Amino acid sequence: MLRKFSIVLIAAIFVIGFVVPSYASDKVKQVLVSGAKRVETETILTYLDIRAGDDINQDMLNKGLKNLFATGLFADVVIKNKGNGYIEVAVVENPVINRIAFEGNRKIEDEELASEIVLRQRQVLTRTKVQNDVSRLYQLYRRNGRFSVSIEPEIIKLDQNRVDLVFVINEGAVTKVSSIRFIGNKKFDDERLRKEISTKEARWYRFISNDDRYDPDRMEYDKELLRRHYLRNGYADFRIENAVAELSPDKSRFYMTYSLYEGKRYKVGKIHINSKIKYFDANVLKEYVDLSSGEWYNADKVQSTINKMSDVMGDMQFAFVNIRPDIHKNKEEGTVDIVFNINETPRVFVEKINIRGNVRTMDKVIRREMLLNEGDPYSKSKLARSEQAIKDLGYFENVNMDILSGSAPDKTVVDIDVTEQSTGEISFGAGLSTSDGPLADIRFRERNFLGKGQNINLGATVAGKRTEFNFSFTEPYFMNRDISVGTDLFRVTRNLQKESSFDQERVGGGLRVGYPLSEYWRQNLGYRIESNDIRNVQSNASRFIREQAGKRTTSAISQGVTFDNRDSVFFPTKGQRFWLDTEVSGLGGDSQYVSAKVGISHYYPIADNWIFNSLGEIGVIEGYGGESVAINERFYLGGNSLRGFQRSGVGPRDTVTDDSLGGNRYYRGSFELSMPVGLPDELGVKGHLFTDFGSLWGLDDASGFNIVDDSSIRAAAGVGVSWRSPFGPIRIDYALPYADEEYDSKESFRFSFGTRF
Repeated sequence: MLRKFSIVLIAAIFVIGFVVPSYASDKVKQVLVSGAKRVETETILTYLDIRAGDDINQDMLNKGLKNLFATGLFADVVIKNKGNGYIEVAVVENPVINRIAFEGNRKIEDEELASEIVLRQRQVLTRTKVQNDVSRLYQLYRRNGRFSVSIEPEIIKLDQNRVDLVFVINEGAVTKVSSIRFIGNKKFDDERLRKEISTKEARWYRFISNDDRYDPDRMEYDKELLRRHYLRNGYADFRIENAVAELSPDKSRFYMTYSLYEGKRYKVGKIHINSKIKYFDANVLKEYVDLSSGEWYNADKVQSTINKMSDVMGDMQFAFVNIRPDIHKNKEEGTVDIVFNINETPRVFVEKINIRGNVRTMDKVIRREMLLNEGDPYSKSKLARSEQAIKDLGYFENVNMDILSGSAPDKTVVDIDVTEQSTGEISFGAGLSTSDGPLADIRFRERNFLGKGQNINLGATVAGKRTEFNFSFTEPYFMNRDISVGTDLFRVTRNLQKESSFDQERVGGGLRVGYPLSEYWRQNLGYRIESNDIRNVQSNASRFIREQAGKRTTSAISQGVTFDNRDSVFFPTKGQRFWLDTEVSGLGGDSQYVSAKVGISHYYPIADNWIFNSLGEIGVIEGYGGESVAINERFYLGGNSLRGFQRSGVGPRDTVTDDSLGGNRYYRGSFELSMPVGLPDELGVKGHLFTDFGSLWGLDDASGFNIVDDSSIRAAAGVGVSWRSPFGPIRIDYALPYADEEYDSKESFRFSFGTRF
């Protein structure tokens, strides 16, 4: 009995002790707030979420405390139950940032650092936000290869609970990769594998790049490059077991180590194409398979096969075709069987074409470049050529096309997203040319007038040997048809005293019309009339030139046919361009002649950013009706058209006066290899190896004169460097003739550049 009574007594005491502190019987009468200076009391009460009449308990007080701390407005909060229904809330406000500054940074500007952090002026400062911003700054410096950087935030207290936040930075030296090692590689040595990855070991000559800096993202990319290398060479079991970048104790360098498992090398076994598309003969795709049984397995060829098949099927209206390769490894035989699985998909038609981003350019200017219209069968190649045609307009900084599902499985929507760029320019220029000497020009050009795609050009150039004024206007789609109509006006004076002992003035104008014959062929027709004045002929000039002095008028009609399937008008990497230009003079005026020029240029991609270009051209001009070809109508060769020789440096020449006389027949050719020079692609610097060759001959009757006129070949070889600079294109060539005549005028260096400001 006594035992039971003791248990009941203990339980009663426990219940009383538990219930009393809970304030279950108390109600909130009033909340008293102290310490608030900047934050309104009502705001604090709103966040606190305690109302008069609420039951007072510990859970309510804890919740209110968490709510106030979560606002980030307070450095400290204390909530007390004063009894009799009174709750006291004492707060200490976080300071407000008056100014944010950076000290000690030299390699990274303040603007870049400020854009990296989250804190801003007039925001509330908290310790957590400061720590997060310090972490962001560390990441920024580490992306720039500076792992020895130290960053200390300093808080300078001001009046009215304001502070200045200063990040004191010791940037330290760039932490470079000292060594790159590989473990487990037997088929390829370390040196070979280092060439496959983008990260390089530190060397003195790598000061112009940052490839020798450690970057975690780049390391992940390098792992993928290694994987591709081994899969390209048949090692289908390859894997990277571990990749470690160790920082030296003094934080001055990194040691990178890759642990590899190479595995067995496989050859290609059976190849099969499995199509789930009804009524589609998969055998038509066999010719696009890049692999053959018995050769070493190559994952790149598998991907290129998929790309080719997708392109072919894209032209068959299968816009959403999905080709998935299944790789079956036969380890005992050392072979890989490949099955290209083509999932079921319908033939697709273009339901709609949406254009976005063109604020100024009219929709029709973009739509008329499309080879596909709404309702047409989908074609991947036509869509790609349409995208390139829009880029070639030069109106847009970016052009992106997305293929989306339409309202039905057999319909697709083409989304064209463009970013417009400035198409109008007023420029003042100065520069130097080996052909014309010092030059200055002023030019107004609008390539997209009123957003209609019209081109207006008005310019003037004043140079040491040339003065030019010109105006041109082109309507690319006359009467909303693919017919270009344009007009030109010009006045050009040239100092040809050095080459031919006379000056020339040309004043005239012309009309032109162009229209397509097919997707790649185009016809151009034109008419020009101009006045030519051969003047300031030196008294000791060639008799052949003295007899040409005076004014004459040329009235001529011309036609041109071009074929152009290059992948880009501005920077072609593949494709070809063919041209045939003819002109007949004699519809009035003083000149009577017929001329023709025909040429072709090919671009061949040899490797990534390695482009080979071959060019050949021939030209003929003949007078008729008893007329000879005037000196201003003849062909000239040299300078840009035949490097290694001066302008007009090749062809018929008076051996006594050394005057260049021009010729009626010529041919020229060029082979050039363009390649990267090791600098980042975005700099636009390329190297060039070239050889030019050609000849000019066939002067009209020159009997009795001291004239040399032969068709022997001239040729030169050289090297060059070009730069697509922000100020315009710059190119320097050095060429040495290896086939020439003693009377030719030669030059080794040829360069041109201009400055826009």
